[in-house]
Amino acid sequence: MNDINVHCAESVELRRQAIQAAVDAKKSSAERNQLGQFATPNSLAVEIAGFIDATVGERLGEIRFADPSVGSGSFFSAALAVFGRDRIRSSVGVELDPEFADAAHDLWSREGLEVVRGDFTRIVADVARPSGPNLILANPPYVRHHHLDRQVKERLRHDTFELTGVKVNGLAGLYVYFVLLATAWMDDDGYAAWLVPSEFMDVNYGASLKTYLTSRVELIRMHRFDPDEVQFGDALVSSVVVVFRKSRPSLDHECEFSFGGTLVEPKVIDNIPLQRLRDCRKWTVYPSHPKNDRRASDEGGGAAIGDLFRVRRGIATGDNKFFVLDREEVRRQGLPEECLRPILPSPRNLKGTVVEADEDGYPLLERQHCLIDCDLPEHIVEERYPALWRYLQTASARGVRSGYLVSKRNPWYKQEQREACPYLCTYMGRGAAEKKPFRFIFNRSGAIATNLYLMLYPQRALLSMLKEHPERAVGVHELLGEVTGHELRGEGRVYGGGLNKIEPRELGRVSAASFVARWPELACGLRHQETAGLFD
Repeated sequence: MNDINVHCAESVELRRQAIQAAVDAKKSSAERNQLGQFATPNSLAVEIAGFIDATVGERLGEIRFADPSVGSGSFFSAALAVFGRDRIRSSVGVELDPEFADAAHDLWSREGLEVVRGDFTRIVADVARPSGPNLILANPPYVRHHHLDRQVKERLRHDTFELTGVKVNGLAGLYVYFVLLATAWMDDDGYAAWLVPSEFMDVNYGASLKTYLTSRVELIRMHRFDPDEVQFGDALVSSVVVVFRKSRPSLDHECEFSFGGTLVEPKVIDNIPLQRLRDCRKWTVYPSHPKNDRRASDEGGGAAIGDLFRVRRGIATGDNKFFVLDREEVRRQGLPEECLRPILPSPRNLKGTVVEADEDGYPLLERQHCLIDCDLPEHIVEERYPALWRYLQTASARGVRSGYLVSKRNPWYKQEQREACPYLCTYMGRGAAEKKPFRFIFNRSGAIATNLYLMLYPQRALLSMLKEHPERAVGVHELLGEVTGHELRGEGRVYGGGLNKIEPRELGRVSAASFVARWPELACGLRHQETAGLFD
């Protein structure tokens, strides 16, 4: 572009940023989270477009650009800045939000951008869809699966299978469908760069997308940003740039995995053979770097925590502020003990790692908490427990009754059932290097826990051992405490800002070899597990 055109493009980009900020300000963070609207900073969009230009060069030829979630046009602006208007033969942007669609049209139509208003996932499945592009630069909406209703999800899974042959896990977020559907739409040998959440690299629902990326396209680069360097100031999500060519890979193809820094100047980069990726459960272990301490447990066998414990999430009450009360408050209101259960406070209010019990089985803590837990019908509660009934009547005014979980229960105040367990693990936390993101709690009380904890119930060989040698319960807690931060982060997942989370199955994969080393008789129980049922 000549100097005049460059100046005009820069002027339009400044207007775009102002419009983006104004439209964002009209929506609450909750609304934008549900819609998955997190705009790409223009500097990052330019960096991604520049990487494509530097990697592909003239092989791309004349550009037919597309962005299936164009928003206000950050990626189109970047394409103009990097490739120049003369090289872009055609361009199309699809946008569902009418305000953003109008903004993109007003800003960029003179530069050749055709803005299509509507739902990309429907438009791409229509035979009258726009012609396929040879370059896609996109940041698809980060809408998590629980914000997609059942019918929408069924349609997405059906259309994706029809167009790609890929069966998508029902827990996948909307961005997974965008990547697959848009790739089916684009021309063969076209190039794409997607800015997406990195969680698909590790979780079960990402398996279909990972299989697709290692078998149906030529994966060029996977650049994962350092989780401590958040790319979106309003979304705590760890991001990855996925760059590929729509062409089946060669048998000896290797993909560049990079981490930290920028796409152009990462902190570390390594070439990973496709076969190794296909065999690897967690992709965030690549590349190796001190800041990338995503070290998965040994997958070659051996005891794991899931062999010794049944790991379950704590209960989801539907509204902790309503159903979890201070024990002193419960006494003041005269709520009946038979409709209450002891429950642990949130991890931030539990400072130690050993919880003793008082004479009632409640945690021996300065502030004790009770969970309202009653399965009696409302008319019986009203008749038998008037104080509890009066308290329950405040739920509607506080918005409790309209909550998703509460509205699905019968009676609405009935809780999930859990037995107290001797060991717990906090569900989320921060920590790098040797600092552990999660704590293991030794629970000697009769308290259960909310879903801010994972509950570890000894089973099989470990349960038998503890029944015979109860004094070893302390040693079990000691060994859980020796699990390293590297192992926990490696099996868990990380979000923007360095927040780590771990799910029951992920914790269950962490090595428990130290348990067998201390108590070799556990190995016999594990071997029995492995062979049980073979000769039934």
